[in-house]
Amino acid sequence: MATIGLDKLFYSKITENENGEETYATPIPLAKAMTAELSIELAEATLYADDGASEIVKEFQSGTLTLGIDDIGTAVAENLTGAKIDSNKVLISAGEDGGCPVAVGFRAKKSNGKYRYFWLYRVKFGIPATNLTTKGESIEFSTPSIEGTVTRRNKPDSQGKHPWKAEVNEDDTAVNSTTISNWYKQVYEPVYSVG
Repeated sequence: MATIGLDKLFYSKITENENGEETYATPIPLAKAMTAELSIELAEATLYADDGASEIVKEFQSGTLTLGIDDIGTAVAENLTGAKIDSNKVLISAGEDGGCPVAVGFRAKKSNGKYRYFWLYRVKFGIPATNLTTKGESIEFSTPSIEGTVTRRNKPDSQGKHPWKAEVNEDDTAVNSTTISNWYKQVYEPVYSVG
């Protein structure tokens, strides 16, 4: 179903243990979302046998998340990009900066009024792009965008796989209502039935 909206953009700081496995902090708002574009790169391999394709493997390699936002704010910029706030509350970006990965969650409104919810488990952002325009005869808004690289997380789920995204439709009749109501209380962890 088509989506007609985007809101509730959150991020969660990641702490890694000695094995690099992630623990997620309580999610906090990132900014007001205007656009979110997710593009995916796949690793592909084809095995040829008997003059034809015998096996084809396509696996997630990485992705790019580009967010159009209203304003990133200095505290969020510090968390996402590694820039530092000095004693005078000025955000200082240095050539040596490098942000730590975070989880990113958001939801997209569908044409039936329900929502599709997302968590991207590991995103490392770069420096936000700034577009500035002089004021002319008509009003034009200039807003920042920020781009991050999406990778799979290091921590395996209970099936030994390394997820990179969680996605759920609010109006799927099989979805437990607490899954939706808890979506922004913590980063969603996969749960599999035993059997």
